[in-house]
Amino acid sequence: MDITETRKLGRTDVAVTVASFGGAPIGNLFAPVSREAAEGALAFAWDAGLRYFDTAPYYGFGLSERRIGDFLRDKPRGSYVVSSKVGRLLLPLRGKPVPDRGFAEPLPFEPVYDYSYDGVMRSHEASLHRLGLDRIDVLLLHDIGTVTHGAEHPRHFRDAMEGGVRALQELKAAGDIGAYGIGVNEVEVLLEALGHADFDCFLLAGRFTLLDQIAAQGLLQTCHDRGTTLIIGGVFNSGILVTGPVPGARYNYEPAPADILARVARIKAVCDRFGVPLPAAALQFPLSHPAVSTVLTGVTDRDMLSRNLEGFRVPVPPALWDALVEDGLLRAELRPAA
Repeated sequence: MDITETRKLGRTDVAVTVASFGGAPIGNLFAPVSREAAEGALAFAWDAGLRYFDTAPYYGFGLSERRIGDFLRDKPRGSYVVSSKVGRLLLPLRGKPVPDRGFAEPLPFEPVYDYSYDGVMRSHEASLHRLGLDRIDVLLLHDIGTVTHGAEHPRHFRDAMEGGVRALQELKAAGDIGAYGIGVNEVEVLLEALGHADFDCFLLAGRFTLLDQIAAQGLLQTCHDRGTTLIIGGVFNSGILVTGPVPGARYNYEPAPADILARVARIKAVCDRFGVPLPAAALQFPLSHPAVSTVLTGVTDRDMLSRNLEGFRVPVPPALWDALVEDGLLRAELRPAA
């Protein structure tokens, strides 16, 4: 697989490399990442030909945006694509304790939800300042849905569809962004959103993977028919498709339950039979679908990124996909074409 191949987001002119850089880990997700390690990972990604970089205000409460912007600032502006997210504003703590949201040593801000028209406009401008760039190519409404908001979902969803989407449409019409969409971990809210507006792209994490193919239940075909393409994140489902079914393996940020461990063991057995590393199959699987534009790889250092990029290049025989279908581990309609 050529990781520098480009595909467009939806029907826009924004083209992204099929392998792309996910910025959550260098925002200190779960553990501190040194500036040197973050810069090394970004430099390795650039030298390998990756030209799409995704970040968000939420990642380290601005830290990821600052690191990615600092790296990209001296690169020719037309040579890369950067996406960020809207839906949270970062408020200065002014001496209050840093909230625990899973980021180690974040910047001294508190994220506050705001999906309104004004909130999206303010978030866009603030991200430009943190990045130190004059343009963000793609903006995504971040973390709408019942998984994040519970009983507050209807209110936030209404703000997003009535106000936030209008702001995104205006920014695109003015040429300030090239594409817009939604970035979430759940399928249902994307189908709900398509009933209110057209979107160029969706960033979907963890729901279209070798282990979890729930996105196939209506979303993929709907997106393909509507001209909305997918940016796929979380292809390792929080790590279990890297480690395999070992003690302590994590799935969806939690210790993997017995049924998930058993399913991964069966998937790994098939991969082993064909001499294909489990992470390589996990990285390549989503890109086989015509609705998918790119797969994000989120890393903390250059060595991790090197292993992931090598996974994109491992030859995967068609018989492996056939075996997964035969064993009931892959839906037949999702079998990658030879």
